[in-house]
Amino acid sequence: MNNYRTGNHTKRSMVSYSGLLLFISGFIIFMGIITGEMLYTLDFTTRDNYISELAAALPLGTLTPQPSGIIFNLTMMLSGLLVMLSSILTFISLKKLLASIPLFLFGLGLLGVGIFPGDVVPWHGIFANVIFLAGGIGAIASFRIVGDQMRYVFIFLGVLSLVFLFTYKHLVPLMGVGGAERWVFYPLIFWITGLGGYLFGMGMQPKWND
Repeated sequence: MNNYRTGNHTKRSMVSYSGLLLFISGFIIFMGIITGEMLYTLDFTTRDNYISELAAALPLGTLTPQPSGIIFNLTMMLSGLLVMLSSILTFISLKKLLASIPLFLFGLGLLGVGIFPGDVVPWHGIFANVIFLAGGIGAIASFRIVGDQMRYVFIFLGVLSLVFLFTYKHLVPLMGVGGAERWVFYPLIFWITGLGGYLFGMGMQPKWND
């Protein structure tokens, strides 16, 4: 009986830490982007500039204004590591492989974007696509973790992100490259932040069902 309770306590702790890491990573991404935009010294609009231009201005080879570049890269690398660690804790505690793999790949994409700024071709584009695809799929797949109405919220965020991803070129004339990209990426930030809060609360529940 003691071993059973100890095992449940360990699982609850891992789930709580996993949720906390996701919530923090969502906060870091959102505030890191805002801070980078605020300190950007060239002309920058959310409509006409990609988010990653904070770290590598266009056209390629243009001097990147600092400290925006450092802020963006550190934001992506740190949040990527936190998401990857969270995915590992989630898998160990909940054994939901189909939900944990996209979450891990989403974190890997964030880490890669931070390591390889936009002027590092083709790696930046590859990792950016990993973020968008894995994030959209991960948000949908998280229905295997969450229950009640919240699963439909995450499914909606994932579908929304993927719809904007696959219709991106058609939306650019209306929304600009930056606006269309943000409608792909920002739903994913809300997803990991919401999932983090859900998992943290899940781990804090006194009753645990294996």
